[in-house]
Amino acid sequence: MSKLPSQLDGPFLTASTRTTIGSSTSHFIPQTDTGVQQLPLGALPELGVSFIRVTWVDLTNIVRYRVLPLSYFYRLLQSAQPGLTVTKSVMGLVLDTMAEGFGPVGEYIYAVDLTSLRLCTYAPGHASVLGFFQAKTDVWNEIDTPVCPRTILQRIIRQAEETLHIRFLVGTETEFVLLKSTVPPVPVNNQGWCASGALMTGAVETQVMEEIAKALIDARIELQVFHSEAVNGQYEVVTGPLPPLEAADVLVHTRETIYNVAHKHGLRATLAPRLRKDKYGSGAHVHISVQKAPGSPPSPVWSEKPPLTRIEAQFLAGLLEHLPAVSALTLPLPQSYCRIIDGMHAGGTWVCWGVDNREAPVRLTKETQPKSRNFEVKTIDGTSNPYLVLAGLLAAGIIGIRDELCLVHDNCGDGRTAAEMTREERESKGIHKRLPSDIGTARKYLLEDKKLKELLGEEAVRVYVRVNEALGKAINRDGETEDTKETRLIESY
Repeated sequence: MSKLPSQLDGPFLTASTRTTIGSSTSHFIPQTDTGVQQLPLGALPELGVSFIRVTWVDLTNIVRYRVLPLSYFYRLLQSAQPGLTVTKSVMGLVLDTMAEGFGPVGEYIYAVDLTSLRLCTYAPGHASVLGFFQAKTDVWNEIDTPVCPRTILQRIIRQAEETLHIRFLVGTETEFVLLKSTVPPVPVNNQGWCASGALMTGAVETQVMEEIAKALIDARIELQVFHSEAVNGQYEVVTGPLPPLEAADVLVHTRETIYNVAHKHGLRATLAPRLRKDKYGSGAHVHISVQKAPGSPPSPVWSEKPPLTRIEAQFLAGLLEHLPAVSALTLPLPQSYCRIIDGMHAGGTWVCWGVDNREAPVRLTKETQPKSRNFEVKTIDGTSNPYLVLAGLLAAGIIGIRDELCLVHDNCGDGRTAAEMTREERESKGIHKRLPSDIGTARKYLLEDKKLKELLGEEAVRVYVRVNEALGKAINRDGETEDTKETRLIESY
């Protein structure tokens, strides 16, 4: 019989050299210092957990997992390599196909990260845990693989703190549509933004939303608000700020909760960017706050109106400079660009920022509250991998801080959007560039952005672009009708 966690020996329960993440150490981490509430391993039997879902998110943003009985999971944690072996082709999976350059030879170690352990409150008896893909060099040694999305994000976070003494908090928004049918797509109701009719007592959509909310709260996730959105059958769920890696983990869990609860009630939840050409789309906005690490000198004030510290201004400058390239990560599908058009409250097409400007790709919110002031990035949708999204956005901002970039874009928050301005008015505010209008152009920008590639990793960018090209072809197959392509999009995301 397997030992319970309280009986286990070795680094499983104690801080050791294995808790330090580096190029040749394990990611098997028993504790967290980020303030995230870690689920105690010893409490799993008492909580009724029988199965552990060892979960990862691939380069196409498909959530995948293997299910382990709890007793075997405990045995795994006692082994010399507390993780699973997974074929290297996992990084090349594209729906039901494989991207070019991936084959059956070679394996990764998927090392579990116990700080991510969380109850699947939408699936009684199950808990999930995430991890890090590592290269299996020999039986006793693992090293980070450059194409693991979760590893990329963690490395960027650590570089920011160790070299620039910067920390981030990230909050997320999840917009989705509840459908009664996918062929054709039929929304669950015809209500709009914050309409009381979208949450009528006894309605199936109300049951779904309340069950989603309770499941997130029971999973120790800070749910801040949920409400109906602008599109028929559309809803939004907002979760609270966390360190970036934990925020991405929570977003993965939130999406899984939404999908599963909707399915339980006979509905399909979809994160598809835009279903009807005459309606708004669904986004996955993130809110990023930038702070000096504890113990570091405070950042001096850069401007009073609107109030920004120097590191906030530099972060914003870097974010705007590299946003066209980052779009390949945040808007990964051809359909993503049907949503990013002027007049859709989705950020518009011009590279700019503004105080409470929902037609700017970057919106400054809570500008008068230094502890909660943040940048909302709107040019993101739910088909994107959250680890790569945050890695790209943070890397862009870090470049701005590291290179001490000057913010040349003025606040675009005086009542007129960039699209409504004349050319001269835009130029007076430093607005010169537009976001890419298609995924092919976005991929080109990413491949040409040397500074961004340096932080993300050149191999990671090359592999991502190759897989992303295959994904676009798999979603939009030659000779198919637009309805067939839309159905595949809905059923995949």
